[in-house]
Amino acid sequence: MIREFNSIKQKEVLWERLRHLLKETLMEKPVETWQRVEDAESNDGMEVESAPEMVKNHYFIPVVGIVPALPESEHILQSAIQRVCGMWWEKGLEGKEQLGKTAFIILLRKSLSKGVDIVCLWKLHQALLCFDYDSEDSNEIKDLLLQCFMSVKHIKKEEGRRILSFFFSWNVNFIKMIHGTVKNQLEFFPRSLMEYISEIYFRAWKKVSGETLEILEHSCIQDFMHHGIHLPRSSSVYSKVREMLSYFHKQSKVRQGVEEMLYRLYKPILWRALKVSFLFRMYLLEDPHPVVRSTGILGVSQITSKYWEMIPPTVIADLLKKLIEELACDVTSADVRCSVFKCLPITLDNKLSHPLLEQLLPAVKHSIHDNSEKVRVAFVDMLLKIKATKAAKFWKICPMEHLLARLEVDSRPVSRRIVNLLFNSFLPISQPEDVWCERCVTLIQMNSAAARKFYQYAYEYTAPTNIAKLMLTIRRCLNACIQKAVKESFDDDGEDEGEKENLSVLNDVLSITDVASMASLLEITVILWRSIHKALDHNEDAKDYTIRKFASVLPEYLKVFKDDCCVTPLVILASFMPPAAIPTFSCGVISKLRNIDSGADQSKYSTLIDCMCRWGQVGHVLELACDWLSDVLTPRKNVKASERRVRIHVTHESKPELALDYIEYLLTHPVNRGCLLSVPKKKLNHLLKVLSAAKVALSLLHRALLQLLPLLLQTDAYLSVCKDVIMVGLGNVKFQLVYIVFISLARGAFCTPVLLCALKEITEASLTQSSEVDEVADVLHAAQATFQKVLECVAGRIKEQHGEGMQLIQSIQTPLGDFLHAVQCWHSFCPAVHQSVFSTLLAAILAEIKHELQEVKLIQPTLTDHRHASDQILCSAIRVQGEEEEEGSVVFYCACLSEQPLCSLSERASFQPCFPGSGLTCAYQ
Repeated sequence: MIREFNSIKQKEVLWERLRHLLKETLMEKPVETWQRVEDAESNDGMEVESAPEMVKNHYFIPVVGIVPALPESEHILQSAIQRVCGMWWEKGLEGKEQLGKTAFIILLRKSLSKGVDIVCLWKLHQALLCFDYDSEDSNEIKDLLLQCFMSVKHIKKEEGRRILSFFFSWNVNFIKMIHGTVKNQLEFFPRSLMEYISEIYFRAWKKVSGETLEILEHSCIQDFMHHGIHLPRSSSVYSKVREMLSYFHKQSKVRQGVEEMLYRLYKPILWRALKVSFLFRMYLLEDPHPVVRSTGILGVSQITSKYWEMIPPTVIADLLKKLIEELACDVTSADVRCSVFKCLPITLDNKLSHPLLEQLLPAVKHSIHDNSEKVRVAFVDMLLKIKATKAAKFWKICPMEHLLARLEVDSRPVSRRIVNLLFNSFLPISQPEDVWCERCVTLIQMNSAAARKFYQYAYEYTAPTNIAKLMLTIRRCLNACIQKAVKESFDDDGEDEGEKENLSVLNDVLSITDVASMASLLEITVILWRSIHKALDHNEDAKDYTIRKFASVLPEYLKVFKDDCCVTPLVILASFMPPAAIPTFSCGVISKLRNIDSGADQSKYSTLIDCMCRWGQVGHVLELACDWLSDVLTPRKNVKASERRVRIHVTHESKPELALDYIEYLLTHPVNRGCLLSVPKKKLNHLLKVLSAAKVALSLLHRALLQLLPLLLQTDAYLSVCKDVIMVGLGNVKFQLVYIVFISLARGAFCTPVLLCALKEITEASLTQSSEVDEVADVLHAAQATFQKVLECVAGRIKEQHGEGMQLIQSIQTPLGDFLHAVQCWHSFCPAVHQSVFSTLLAAILAEIKHELQEVKLIQPTLTDHRHASDQILCSAIRVQGEEEEEGSVVFYCACLSEQPLCSLSERASFQPCFPGSGLTCAYQ
């Protein structure tokens, strides 16, 4: 019943509308006028076409008026009316505006309800302009249009996006309604639709102009920009807004005018945001906490990199000056200094920053010498970034001499980066090999130690083939120098102009008389070979070729380069080759070891022993050492005939001390120790037997010395001998106690250095021997008492003869430091002795200070006339406490100040104030 009632009601409404329309039409065009139109049609041929159209229009317009009242069941009739209206619009017949609006509304409804007819709707899109935006009758069309912006079907379809972008041009007030609808729906739209929605906005921006364009830019696009900057990342629409903005950013690279529009719209938003951000960042840069300052540095670098164009130049300059001129030199935190150099590369990513940074960065050139390794690493990384971006010449920011000075002494992390920075400058792979050698010589002349370090890491940045080429090029250079010297020795004027032209450029620079350059080239050759030895082992052909080339010139090099600094790298170079390749040299190594003088420095024989070990001939060195020891311990009266061939050296002088030096070097060098232990067990047993016999002989010498000591009190020879006995582990606790007693009886300042050396050996020996704890404590306490007497002796000498006393202070610096270092190393074993020794030392220093303070009150002496005793003592103590002076000072002061209050030191001291120098200087230091 309800359905029938609704049907009857709809029909009544429909017929009422139709009656109303017909009435209005008849009143506007009475029937009487129709006849006149037909008469005019028969009388004037000009009206033949227009009259029927007018008549059709009068007949059809009333029919169109009933469309809104048609029920859904009459969809066939509705579609027919829509098609007629559409054709009417397309043909441009009279009254097309009304009919076009009707067709547009019908298609708009159908596209929203069924998702069809979007293509037909696009064909009638111009009919939208026939609607009066301000009319109340347009409210329905506004709602339908806004619903289209919420329709996924319209957004995804190409024609749908076209017509949606066209809707922006209907009325400027409608743009804000569209934008509001889209913003409300962003939360519900999937992210995949963001590109389509961005395309709609972008198409609308391209088509509109004038006031409409201004409203679209400022009310829509700029609004998205504002939210893209200020929305929290946790917002559900944050990523969608950024996606839409990203679409415009991409278009700026391919569409003219987009970049200008983005700059114009972003500028006021970013500057307002950046003002606040900059104030906040500047506040962070002044924060007392290093972590906060480091965070501020990162923020400033990121902002200047991304928004350089939008920030006033004066603001940028102030920010970067703050970073470079203040925070890069922040003495309170290495982390802050490191952050500056880690973050500046972020700013360098923006090319517009390069001119300003090129002016500012030379101010931080001394940061390459920062005492923190991580700061130096970050600084060189920044230079690498500058080189990669071509922002500036890195050597203008940090001069080459600073880089080379740092390369010479710095750690591996820093040195590797400096080598990477300088690699193309001193090893330009793209240029001829002769240029490589020229650059190598240039680097040697600039800083030879840095050159060695450079080529030590060069293999990491190029192929092994290039390293081998450089080695062979250096070989050719050395050969040319030798040939040049030979020619000059025969005929100084014999060269014609043609020969001079064929000489290398290096001939004018290098000469064999330049020993330092020749030695550096040989050392670099060794370094290069060592760096690629693994690669050569995997390429036998290249290895054999390299060995042949250098084996052919090694004898000549040994004849020409006779200086020790040249011979050492040549011996190492020979060790890389098999003995058979260089028979003349390999057969003479043992002879060279045999002819070295006793007591020679380790550098005289170390490379030769290394060479023998590398060749697998360490047994020959072992045999030589054992023969020397055996000859001294058990002299032979005759030599068996069977031994004459192998004992041909029996007429040579035996050198037992040198034999022990050889054995000690073999045992202390890790690689050589492995070679020594790999020799046949029979030879090792023979060595052990010989060393045991030597120990027995030294024990006998020990006993004899105990009887001879009273006779030797007037010389220091016995002190040295006994010290050596303790050093080799032959002096037991009883011997050490007796020795300390004799030390305390010794007189004369001449034996003070030896006394301190002896105390150091006693301290180390007593703590390493497996003796009773009480006995060891007695030895250490006796050593401490003797140490105090030594200081009293020194003080007395200074008081009597100041000049000789200061010389004595200088002579004991090293042994005093060694003794204090030994005490410090074993302080946990015997803290009482540790406390006593350092208390005694401080007492001596304080006694001098007290004496000087008294003199200042009386005569006001000049405090800088000479270096004082306390200065010397402190320097000697600090210098040996750590590998670096800074570390040593910390260890020394902690050791002294942790023992007892300073006020009690002077009370315990038995010293008289006999140090005449100024203790104030020491105290200030």
